[in-house]
Formats: sequence, C-alpha cells, structure tokens
Amino acid sequence: MGKLQEFEITFTNSKVVYNPGESISGTVRIKTSHSLQFKAIKVYCVGSCGISSKLNDASWMLEEKYLSSTLSVADKGILSAGEHSFPFQFLIPASVPTSFEGPFGKILYKIRAFIDTPRFSKDYKTQRPFYLLNVLNLNELPDIEQPSCAVTTKKFTYLLVKTGTLMLKACSDLRGYTPGQIIKLSTEIHNKSGKDTGYVMASLIQRVSYKTKRPVFDLRPIAEVEGAGVKGGKHAEWREQIIVPPLPQSGLTGCNLIDIEYFIQVSLKSPEAVVTLPIYIGNIAVNLTPSIPHPIAHGAPMPARPSLSPASVVPSAPPVEDNLEGELGAGGVDSEEIPTKSHSQQDPSGMPLSVSPGAFGHASGPVPPQSQQHVQSSDGSAPVFCLSTGATIPFFTDGNSTPVPTSCPLILPPEYSTWEYPHEPPPTYEESCSSNNSSFNSSMR
Repeated sequence: MGKLQEFEITFTNSKVVYNPGESISGTVRIKTSHSLQFKAIKVYCVGSCGISSKLNDASWMLEEKYLSSTLSVADKGILSAGEHSFPFQFLIPASVPTSFEGPFGKILYKIRAFIDTPRFSKDYKTQRPFYLLNVLNLNELPDIEQPSCAVTTKKFTYLLVKTGTLMLKACSDLRGYTPGQIIKLSTEIHNKSGKDTGYVMASLIQRVSYKTKRPVFDLRPIAEVEGAGVKGGKHAEWREQIIVPPLPQSGLTGCNLIDIEYFIQVSLKSPEAVVTLPIYIGNIAVNLTPSIPHPIAHGAPMPARPSLSPASVVPSAPPVEDNLEGELGAGGVDSEEIPTKSHSQQDPSGMPLSVSPGAFGHASGPVPPQSQQHVQSSDGSAPVFCLSTGATIPFFTDGNSTPVPTSCPLILPPEYSTWEYPHEPPPTYEESCSSNNSSFNSSMR
C-alpha cells in the first residue's frame, strides 16, 4: 500500500447482520507510515440486486438499487503518520430485501471507504460486506397453519390389455416452516390394479426465478427421501419427516428481480404420477393455537409418534405400532405402511443428522436441549455463507448480540458452481391437482 499500512472498516460490536430500519455504524481505520495528503475521505453505504442470463456472469443484464448513501468523514487536509479513526453511521431503509446470492443473480450490501488524493497520486479504497435479514413472519400469511394437500388419479395400461387405476395423495402438516423445523409428510397410495408400483420419492425443492427478458428458473432438490413401492391391489400409507435446513425465505420481499419458491414434490414411478405441495419458508414460526400442540414449539412429542425435537429427530418412517392396523382403505383392501429405503438427511452410517436449535434465533418457542454429540463447534474458519442454497448467514442470534457463524451439519445439495444449467419450472399447483393426467404429464416434461 505504500504510505498506507492499514485501511479497514470495522462494524460496531462486530455486528454483520442487520434488519431493515436499523442503523449500521462503525469505524474506518487508517494507519500511515508517512504523512498523506488527501482531498476527501468518504464512506459509502450501497446495496443492489443484479441478475444475468449467463451462469456466474459478473456483468448484470438488469439491476435495481436499494441503498446509495455517501458520508464525507474528512475534507481536504493531510493525515500525519500514525493511526486515524473516522466513525460513520447510516440508516437502513425499511423496505430493503434480504441478502441473497445465486448463480444468475445476487442481492449484495457493502460499506465502502475511499481516500481521494491529489492529481497524479494513488487513490485508496476498501470495502466490507454486511448482510440484511428482512424477517418473514409466517403468521401473517393466510391459512398458514392448515395442511397443504394435493391428489391425482392415474389410469394406466399394463400387460398390453389390462388396465388399472392409481390414486396418489400427499399432505404436509403445515404450509409454512422455519429452518430447523420438521416437515411432517403423509402420503396415501391406492393401487387398484394387479401390478406393483415403482418406488415413491418425496423432495423438498427450491425454485429461484430470475426475471430477465427471458426468465431463468433454477430448480434444485434440497432434501430427498425414497420409499418402497406398493403391491397390486393394496392401499398403503407413507409417513416421513424432512428437516428444513438453512434456507433463504420465500419471496424475497422488496426485490423485483429475484423470486424464491418452495414446494414438496411427491412422485411415483411406474406408473408415473406426481403431486406438488406449495409451502413457505420464513423466519418466524407458525404460532399454533393451544388446541393444536406443536412438538417443536412446545417440546412435547405427539402420541405414538417419534420425537420431533430437532436435536433427536430421525428422518425415517414411524414404527409399526403407528400403522392404522385393522382399518380398511378405499375399495376394502388392507392398509399397509410403506418402508423408507433412503433419506438424504442421514449420514452413510444411517444415523440422523441434527440441527443446532440455538442456530435459528428467529424461530418462536423455547429451545429444547441440544445433544452435544452432534454439535459442530463454531470457529473463525466456519463459512458465513451457504452457497448451496443461497442462504446468507444461515445462523442468527436474537437481540443485538453478535451472530456466530457455524458450519451446517446437514447434507446440502451441490454447490452452484458445479450444478448444471437449471431445469424448466415445475408444474403449477392447479396442474398437480388436475385429474387430466395427459396434460399434467406433458407439463412435467
């Protein structure tokens, strides 16, 4: 740096995550070995979103700005040799969106400092990013506490001459979740044919839409679980659980160029049948009424179900005694339980992976005790950005305390840098519920 030995930006209390409407403050520190003449020392607070139609392209096709403030902390003069500090403070507008980074666009916020020197002298500049969390309160969304359900019926031909009918129905317990919570998924399959079906697959899927002139859709599975098939003439039920990993919230309120959607897709192979369940990911959990106890919010397990504490949840089917023994399904056939074959949120040994409940400070309700054997300790080398899903600073703390970035123990999808070009957008909710299977299947291709 020549005369400049140190030129850095520090934030008050080392805080790096802010909410809209807050003030961001800090200090510009300068250390020089010799006197330095300058025309001005300025600090900028900037924030914008840029998108492109090319993968990981730094030149934006479209851009919108959220922050653009300038503060002159020193006018024309001379910095003597030694250390100097210049405080700054900016007010963050109330309508700015949450930070996000994806393969076709980013929402970035930065503090920049600039030393403007006389003509023919070298100018100096530095910058430091900060992150915004525009909290999404799930309780403000209509019918968020209700189940999300979809059903489809498939007529098919097998053995060239025989025909059969299959009904696939799936439901989630809620329509909105926060990171660390559990999605309880129940699936019914009525196989009114003499042919066994293929395996059943449930996936938590993220779709990011980049609104260029020709919109780009990035569609990727976040978690996947596979169950066995259903024998001919049987009515079967499948119950599973998916842990919601650190994910950016649905919608990205305040951003007009990037939209984020989530849904659960349940599909059956041979014959092919698919339903989709739209869900929301937010920052403040659904506040269930006392008449509907929620195991995560109240720490109490439901009767005859495995414990749903994030620290001890096992992503697999419930025990046999939870089956609907003795009950008859549609058409008078016995109801059986579908076993789970694989779950992406289990490690190779088959042990469930845990989520640190203290890592998600914006989820309501008391925090259950954490099993220490699965907790990963935080350190300075831990990532503060979850590239796999675009979740910025996935772990938050309440109040004004400094957020401690920690590594996420969940198995996340591949990094954006290694992911292939995004798929076509998934079917709409209406299409998934339609009984017209020919048009539905064509929309999936």
